[in-house]
Amino acid sequence: MILGYNTNGISNHDPLDAISLLADIGYQSIAITVDNNFLNPYDDTFETQVKQVKKALIDAGMRSTIETGARYLLDPRRKHQPTLLSENPAGREKRVDFLKRCIDLAKTLESDCVSLWSGWADNCDDQTALDRLKEQLDMVIEYAAEQGQILGFEPEPDMFIDTMASYQRLLEWVDAPCFKLTLDIGHLFCQGELPVVDYIEQWQDRIVNVHIEDIKAGVHEHLMFGDGEMHFPPIIETLVKIDYTGPLHVELSRHSHCAPAAAKQSFEFLTPLISQFRPTH
Repeated sequence: MILGYNTNGISNHDPLDAISLLADIGYQSIAITVDNNFLNPYDDTFETQVKQVKKALIDAGMRSTIETGARYLLDPRRKHQPTLLSENPAGREKRVDFLKRCIDLAKTLESDCVSLWSGWADNCDDQTALDRLKEQLDMVIEYAAEQGQILGFEPEPDMFIDTMASYQRLLEWVDAPCFKLTLDIGHLFCQGELPVVDYIEQWQDRIVNVHIEDIKAGVHEHLMFGDGEMHFPPIIETLVKIDYTGPLHVELSRHSHCAPAAAKQSFEFLTPLISQFRPTH
């Protein structure tokens, strides 16, 4: 297991400065939320940015994942829109195209995975939404497989696929060797999917990316460690026990205003826990 940080929590920084800052703290991975200011694939300078970021990651010895949850990249007026479930077929096509671009980026950067979620099912029943989601995901999965890339699908509160139960149902319709799981520890807790460690053990063979933050029961708000209600030692112990070797990414998307301090505080909170449970032999 390696410790990383999500760029949606350091979004006020220049990308190269963000990489340098996180590497200096000690992080070994970065979850790149592709956004207006960070590797925007629709920007004229995208190719140059990619080369610069790839060099910076290599120089820093950092791994990466690609996160696709930017709030207003595809639509400046509607948060997270369009999605794979948008009513407008052109909107769904735009999301699929974006995900393919992110898969290409992951291939170039040699990232561990591309993380994605379902979106909302507006103006349709569950079966229609499931059929629609399957149709779009099949295209994304096929493209990822062709490019040799891994997908980490993330159940997200208030979206169509929100819990591990709904993710399990999705797998009855959509599955492939490259279709894995991004597990957000806080999401489990805030939605009452407890004990959290049971879910980690149950899904250990599919987990390729883990998000972590503090949180309160019933409230989907990512908090600094110590500001929520979670108890972390058993969680870290279980990740070590299952021999999870992927990234553990801190996700504090509302802390960009204090990113240097938040990143340092998170590192100093999690590193001793990881060391405590990691075998010494």
